[in-house]
Amino acid sequence: MQTRSEFVTLRAATARGEFIAHYSERGLAALSFPGRGSAGGADRTPPRGVPSKIDRWHRITSKVLTEMFAGRDPLVLPPLDLRGTAFQKSVWNALKEIPRGETKSYRDIAVAIGRPQAVRAVGGACAANPVPILVPCHRVLAATKKLGGFSAGVEWKRILLSLEPS
Repeated sequence: MQTRSEFVTLRAATARGEFIAHYSERGLAALSFPGRGSAGGADRTPPRGVPSKIDRWHRITSKVLTEMFAGRDPLVLPPLDLRGTAFQKSVWNALKEIPRGETKSYRDIAVAIGRPQAVRAVGGACAANPVPILVPCHRVLAATKKLGGFSAGVEWKRILLSLEPS
């Protein structure tokens, strides 16, 4: 397992603020919202500069954020290096299947992964999602259709949902 210092950390400026992207040798491993986490937001570049594949992935990540904030579907995503338990990964894979402009409940996701009693655990997996927006946990609502929680705050969830067609 890589330590945090083994990641290349780069800024991604958007119309909604500066995100911080953390890349491993396998892809985008984490995405921090403006003003949240990420070691003060400083770039961590290897002594020999950013490897070309990570530079390419970062350009893709920046374009994805720009496209999504403009209300458009991105055509290409960077490779993702999602680290978590088997359960978390099953939830994250189910989240990637929610079409843009649609929402599901935590129960819907629990049923989709074959664990209908694991509604709260689905919420925990959503909260642990390392790449929100690209793995769209903002599309998951409480059974009452209330927004519920979001790792970057409910206001971000509201913003992201408002950018998608209804």
